[in-house]
Amino acid sequence: MWDPEEFAAHWRAEFPGEEAPVMELSSVDDMRLELERCREKLKKLQQVLAEEKFKVFYLESALSRAGAKPVPRQRSKVPPPPPPKRVTVRETPIPDRDFLHPDTERFVLSNLITGLEDGTPPGHLRRRGLGGLYRESPGHSSPERNSNGYLSSDRDDDDSIDFNYGTDHYDAEGNEEQKSSREGSETMPYIDESPTMSPQLSARSQDSVDGVSPTPTEGLLPEGESESDKGLLMRKLVLSGVLASEEIYINQLEALLLPMKPLKATATTSQPVLTMQQIDAIFYKVQDIYEIHKDFYDTLYPCVQEFDNKTTVGHLFQKLVSQLGIYKAFVDNYKCALETAEKCGQCNNQFNKISEDLKVKGPKDSKEQPTSVTMEALLYKPIDRVTRSTLVLHDLLKHTPADHPDYPLLQDALRISQNFLSSINEDIDPRRTAVTTPKGETRQLIKDGFLVELSENSRKLRHLFLFTDLLLCAKLKKTAVGKHQQYDCKWYIPLADLVFPSAEESEPIPQLHATPDHEIEDMKAKISVLKSEIQKEKKSNKGSSRAIERLKKKMFEYESWLLLFSPTIPFRIHNKNGKSYLFLLSSDYERSEWREAIQKLQKKDLQAFALSTLELQVLTGSCFKLRTVHNMPIISNKDDDESPGLYGFLHVIVHTAKGFSQPANPYCTLEVDSFGYFVSKAKTRVFRDTTEPEWNEEFEIELEGSQYLRILCYEKCYDKSKINKDNNEIVDRIMGKGQILLDPQAVQSKNWHVDVIEMNGIKVEFSMKFSSRDMSLKRTPSKKQTGVFGVKISVVTKRERSKVPYIVRQCIEEVEKRGIEEVGIYRISGVATDIQALKAAFDANNKDILMMLSDMDINAIAGTLKLYFRELPEPLLTDRLYLAFMEGIALSDPAAKENCMMHLLRSLPDPNLMTFLFLLQHLKRVAEKEPINKMSLHNLATVFGPTLLRPSEVESKAHTNLASDIWSHDVMAQVQVLLYYLQHPPISFSELKRNTLYYSTDV
Repeated sequence: MWDPEEFAAHWRAEFPGEEAPVMELSSVDDMRLELERCREKLKKLQQVLAEEKFKVFYLESALSRAGAKPVPRQRSKVPPPPPPKRVTVRETPIPDRDFLHPDTERFVLSNLITGLEDGTPPGHLRRRGLGGLYRESPGHSSPERNSNGYLSSDRDDDDSIDFNYGTDHYDAEGNEEQKSSREGSETMPYIDESPTMSPQLSARSQDSVDGVSPTPTEGLLPEGESESDKGLLMRKLVLSGVLASEEIYINQLEALLLPMKPLKATATTSQPVLTMQQIDAIFYKVQDIYEIHKDFYDTLYPCVQEFDNKTTVGHLFQKLVSQLGIYKAFVDNYKCALETAEKCGQCNNQFNKISEDLKVKGPKDSKEQPTSVTMEALLYKPIDRVTRSTLVLHDLLKHTPADHPDYPLLQDALRISQNFLSSINEDIDPRRTAVTTPKGETRQLIKDGFLVELSENSRKLRHLFLFTDLLLCAKLKKTAVGKHQQYDCKWYIPLADLVFPSAEESEPIPQLHATPDHEIEDMKAKISVLKSEIQKEKKSNKGSSRAIERLKKKMFEYESWLLLFSPTIPFRIHNKNGKSYLFLLSSDYERSEWREAIQKLQKKDLQAFALSTLELQVLTGSCFKLRTVHNMPIISNKDDDESPGLYGFLHVIVHTAKGFSQPANPYCTLEVDSFGYFVSKAKTRVFRDTTEPEWNEEFEIELEGSQYLRILCYEKCYDKSKINKDNNEIVDRIMGKGQILLDPQAVQSKNWHVDVIEMNGIKVEFSMKFSSRDMSLKRTPSKKQTGVFGVKISVVTKRERSKVPYIVRQCIEEVEKRGIEEVGIYRISGVATDIQALKAAFDANNKDILMMLSDMDINAIAGTLKLYFRELPEPLLTDRLYLAFMEGIALSDPAAKENCMMHLLRSLPDPNLMTFLFLLQHLKRVAEKEPINKMSLHNLATVFGPTLLRPSEVESKAHTNLASDIWSHDVMAQVQVLLYYLQHPPISFSELKRNTLYYSTDV
């Protein structure tokens, strides 16, 4: 219900120094009664106001006709109203209170209307319809703005008007007494989205003239007053507001120019503060702009003081806009000026003190003390001011009769101004990246992107915006077709209050229903199928059919699901005030980017603050235009002419790393993008206590539409006190990171391509080459039948007089001895050189093979086992039965599938069957450790399925390096076959043979 504290806070912000009236409104009925009372009071006040306005207008006109100069208008010295009486609506009839200032009564009325008619909770006040009040009092109010930042003519009443054009923002620069949600930069009504945008400018069309400034109220002038007299008063009020605004602007420019002369004087001495080049860069064209506006003010002032219906000012505005070229030069240099000032402030303490405390004096008729403003804020003022002429010209034209001599001049000036703004828009980067803080300083957008937030025990796709002083989390609102999209702010944290809890300090991730791996893989397969269907449609319909749009829509849904449910790496953000937020990322590289960007900003002197409701609304509204990441990183959002990425295998050798300042325990991981997100694919061994690690390790990485390779260099953490509270937490410190684009022309060469990634002072040297699927998946029989690789399994077992090849038994034994709990066992690539060494040792029947196995990295041993099955001249489950396995797994009747799949196993040669069952039991034991090693049955089926089933001969058209859709169909079926047997109750060789009669021979 009614919140008196919030009302009082808004009241003090609107009317500094005035005590808020106490109203006990305990129900909606009370609020309605008070609303009616306020409306009646407002009508009376409007009548009084109209009468006084008439007297002023009439007396000024009479004096003008008599040839006497009117008395200069003074600031209102009306004493503040007496303290309001306590109102208890429920107990007694509402008595008439003492007359309050019209603004006061309107403030109460507006907030009551907001609460009752807009559906806003009664205690939730929004300032609306207040800033447009024209009043002569020590405080100034700014023009009303709508959510897009434009001046709005949509008011709660028709009696509000304002011609101050941002004059209130003088106090906002440094005066703490008048803080409100409207503080900050001067009004920028023609800058998209927000009243505080910078520096991108936009001219509005002439069609929008009527929406620029509020229409004068009928109550402002007495009834029966002629339209020409009303227009005359409006023009004078507009021009009076222009003078007030110009005076403030000139004072700001004077404050900015004040240090320029002494700085130039010292530049020629032996101890200069700044060089002449630096001074010229910072103050470029500021003196010219000052002289333009000083001349404009000096010539406009007497016109306004002796204003009548014959006064012309059009030529003055024509002259003003004719000099906008000076602003063009300033805008072009603006970025250079800011960067130079910032660098000089960092290098020179004396200049830093000067630039942080420039004094801006108040209007000449006021007793206000000079306010302290930063140089950065003042340098922004001309950028802000460049829209002022357009704003004023719109209002002047609106109240200037078409037959007035000024009309064509103002029209021409407006045209010039709009054309100038359009040209500025074309030259400036169309993507604005800044807004202005309540203190008038620039709030720059540093980074944004889509992340998955874990909120209320479920995954939510969010858009995260990192500004120079805060982090804002938003979601895109659902909007109707044709409506502008907008963001809804979920939360924000000032960077001064943001901390990153360490793994041991943070709470464990809430238990989630983790997405099974097979669902992730199935979704990838479905996406591949849709891609294939889209390509077929494009070939047959030339891309114009509705079927393509339908398929793309479905693929977008699948890819969005994958983007939401695949990330697992936690990224925590904590607010000092108590609340924490958790994101899930797919890449530690991405997590490091966000953390580093935030920590870099936190090195500056940041202060805690709280945004008002209006400020937050404006900032969130600006996010749509400020964002740099417009779409989710999925295939559906790519243009047709964009590269689809590489499909096949990337061979990477990580050679060395140099640039360590002190001994460390480094290792590297390799990531590639797949289906819109990055996945870690390989990891080097750790080098202990070295400054120049030499790995020379080779990895084979499968690519699925990949375009980038990332290398991350870590420092291994051996501190046992750092406990991994979350399974996916990474406590090792990232020392450097970098990425390269996988250029198809460069990597598809048969020769190795040597490259270097420089990361945070560390240079990692590596080599890579690419091979397409058809080359990588080709089974080639060995020319030497004395070894084990590339030799039929029946030949090997017969020679060894064993049921299962020695290499299979030894590798499995070693994995179960010391690698069954290794994270990513069989998924993480082993070092290619180690694998080749083991391959040569097994082929030569080396006597030291057992010692080699005990010393070798466990991933290399796992890789050797996979390589053995991959290089069999015929798959373990045989070429002959391949199609039968594909048909059997597709059966829908469980009994028929069971009968068929068991019959197929029985049909295998004994060495193949014994080896398959031996491997099957091993993989089940590995899957039992899934909570530790992260290898589920589906993960293992994905790794081994194609290896055990892929036929030795495949039509070349099924394998291309840029389109793997047909291959994906086959892989999906191969994975499902192995998964069927992994999920089946234990199968023994003797039982299969014993139950031969129970199985049909029909497939």
